[in-house]
Amino acid sequence: MASLGTRSRRPSSGASSSTEVPTEKDRLSSFEGIDNDYSSQHTVVNESSARDVEEGRGLLKQEPKNQTTRDSSESNFGWAVFWIIVNTLATIGIVFTNKAIFSDPSLKLAQLTFAAFHFFMTWLLLFTLSRPQFAYFNPRRIPLQEIIPLSVAMSLNVILPNLSLAFSTVTFYQVARILLTPTVATMDFVLYKSMLPRNAILALIPACLGVAMVSYYDSLPTGNINVKTTSSLGVMFAFSGIFASSLYTVWIKSYQRKLQVSSMQLLFNQAPVSAFLLLYVIPFVDIFPTWTEVPAARWLMILMSGVFAALINLSQFFIVGQTGPVSSTVVGHLKTCLIVALGWATSGRSVGDKSIIGVFIAIAGIITYSIVMLRHVTRPLR
Repeated sequence: MASLGTRSRRPSSGASSSTEVPTEKDRLSSFEGIDNDYSSQHTVVNESSARDVEEGRGLLKQEPKNQTTRDSSESNFGWAVFWIIVNTLATIGIVFTNKAIFSDPSLKLAQLTFAAFHFFMTWLLLFTLSRPQFAYFNPRRIPLQEIIPLSVAMSLNVILPNLSLAFSTVTFYQVARILLTPTVATMDFVLYKSMLPRNAILALIPACLGVAMVSYYDSLPTGNINVKTTSSLGVMFAFSGIFASSLYTVWIKSYQRKLQVSSMQLLFNQAPVSAFLLLYVIPFVDIFPTWTEVPAARWLMILMSGVFAALINLSQFFIVGQTGPVSSTVVGHLKTCLIVALGWATSGRSVGDKSIIGVFIAIAGIITYSIVMLRHVTRPLR
């Protein structure tokens, strides 16, 4: 793991307005962050933020002074590959673990309690990383009145997608999350008058069409009881979750600019407030199981889900400091494809099922969008 060497100080930056128009890199990072948000859906990392990059670099292994440049590069590459593998496996693990947890009727309707548990695990991880023994980032206190709206959005960003996962197939759940990108782009346009390149907009059309096809065919009833389908509740929660997650993503970027904080500092303030707010609602909304009747295997899965969430958060910060937007985007698409493929393999559907056409169209559209945005971001200045 990374050594506990002294971190370099982050350069200070001037204040910026909360209404600052998002840059192309911000828009590109919206898909990367979204891809990792489902990870436990409580961490949306703005990967274009200079503070996040500096914090991520602070997590990297410190090399001895007499190490050659070549050895240092190979070591950094090795650590980058390691954390990418950890992030990918943990992301896949948490989706299927959560699906197994929500498949238990006694746990399906305890969503707020489950979300509060994840918020606590997130806070515990960040609290540990902020201690003087590690000093991976300096915690900053944000006034409660400033953080409450974002904490409410954070809670909805977790609960609604989790409800979607509980009432839909993994394939539909993952493909539907692709709509986060056009929804965030629309919100950026409405709030900041920020326009995407024309080719990027054109690429989002087939992505939306593919999601629509999957939504239709995946929710059709089948005569085969072994084929898993998506209920109307799953579709409703999916689209409401997409709106909540998109709003949360836009707000994350806005709050970071307004408060001049990093993702770690912001999340460190959000997580406990979100958990505390849920405590007021849990008794009126959640239906608790009889704890003694829940199998030990389910408790183990819940613990694993929390561990996966911590690993996703930790590895994402390493990846932010080690890789650029191209690598992060490729990793995001890899995880999407793997989860969709595994979800399809466990759904009981045949290769000839019509919804697979929508899957390919949606994924091809979002990959094309990312390629267009990467070229737009990296184009030479004139």
